[in-house]
Amino acid sequence: MPGRGRALAVLSLSLLNVFAVAAGLAVVKLTPARHLSPQPPSVAARDLVQVPRSAAVLAAEPGSGRPPDPSALAGRLSTLIGGPQAKINAVVIDAETRRQLYELRAGQPATPASTTKLATSVAALASVGPAHRIATRVVRGAGGRIVLVGGGDPTLTALPPRPGAGHPPYASLTDLARQTATALKASGTSQVRVDYDASAYQGPRTAAGWKPNYLPDGEVAPVSALTVDEGRVSPSDPSKKTRVADPPATAAREFARLLSQNGVSAKAGRQTVAQKEAEPLGVVQSPPLSALVEHLLTDSDNDVAEAVARQVAIKTGRPATFAEAAQAVRQVLAGLGVAEGVSVNDGSGLSPLNRISPIALARIVSLAAGGDHPDLRPVITGLPIAGFSGTLSPPRYTVAASQAGAGMVRAKTGTLSGVSTLAGLAHDADGRLLAFAFMAGDGKGPVDPGKLDQLAAAVAGCGCG
Repeated sequence: MPGRGRALAVLSLSLLNVFAVAAGLAVVKLTPARHLSPQPPSVAARDLVQVPRSAAVLAAEPGSGRPPDPSALAGRLSTLIGGPQAKINAVVIDAETRRQLYELRAGQPATPASTTKLATSVAALASVGPAHRIATRVVRGAGGRIVLVGGGDPTLTALPPRPGAGHPPYASLTDLARQTATALKASGTSQVRVDYDASAYQGPRTAAGWKPNYLPDGEVAPVSALTVDEGRVSPSDPSKKTRVADPPATAAREFARLLSQNGVSAKAGRQTVAQKEAEPLGVVQSPPLSALVEHLLTDSDNDVAEAVARQVAIKTGRPATFAEAAQAVRQVLAGLGVAEGVSVNDGSGLSPLNRISPIALARIVSLAAGGDHPDLRPVITGLPIAGFSGTLSPPRYTVAASQAGAGMVRAKTGTLSGVSTLAGLAHDADGRLLAFAFMAGDGKGPVDPGKLDQLAAAVAGCGCG
């Protein structure tokens, strides 16, 4: 039946745009404006999910419907959770009024895993600002040397640009080499030694609680202010996650190679600290922080999250260490009134020592969705769309138990051994925008992320007003 299929395709496509509706006076427009990663593919090009509600409801403004009755919502969620003995902490609040609608140990801190990135992102946008770009520079050194100076840009790349990549241009090490070679040749310099400066970051390159396998398994690179292609040994092959042991030294070697290709004979040198008054030879800049935040949330990029956390430390005048970045994040959240229940050791959530309560996560998401802080909007546009994008791509939200959440839920996932978390937003069946956080597991046994998808779908499917 072609007519029915076309109508269903159009209706399903509208799911992707549900967050683009006007948010009235209290909630910001939720349509993604840009991404480092590609936009969700057309629904018409894949198997369509069954849409459980009418187009009229999909067109409702967030906050325009009646909030759900707490007892009715509790009945739905309690049945799925399985009683107070279940190892799940949970909360649902009204995103506009922040009234608590459901709670199960909502104030009890738990391991947030990658939902930590919500705290990192809000703090970065609020303090550093969405337009901020991170610079990588080259300056002249002493005695026939130049210095490659890292500012902490996690997107600096030696790969050629990819047409249709769906993100703003990354900072190009190749472009930086061309700029530098042009400047050197103009001054009559044809041979240099490339020293490197990674002093923008201090302290250890791994955080408290990080497991020994994180680096060899490629979950994250050693955190440094100077790294190329996230320190990947084989950046052109996404299937290979192995990282280099010393990202700054590797970056200097790669830059020397590129300089030589541009007509200036170069060899990698030593670690140093560039003079502040040193002659500039070239500079490249990252995409804006807004795009970095969208990417780190959509794809749960640990390297970008750690870099963004360090930018908060630098902005607040603290040393750019793990400990000081964590304190800086909490300081900014306190200024926003959402620091209670937040205690972290890193920016990515890889540390199992991190603790955040469900109510803290829900309040952070609600703050980003509200109209009082428009600079926080990239947090919402960066949240994966259930059943369509990022870490909530299929097969999630394609089974009967969670299909009601497809397109109606945007949320950040979190997974560590024995822990699964989900925090974000959902439109319920009455058109009301709700914020939720579900945190499962104690780190000691298996957990099922599908259970959290079912809970979010239950929130989205609740016509409980």
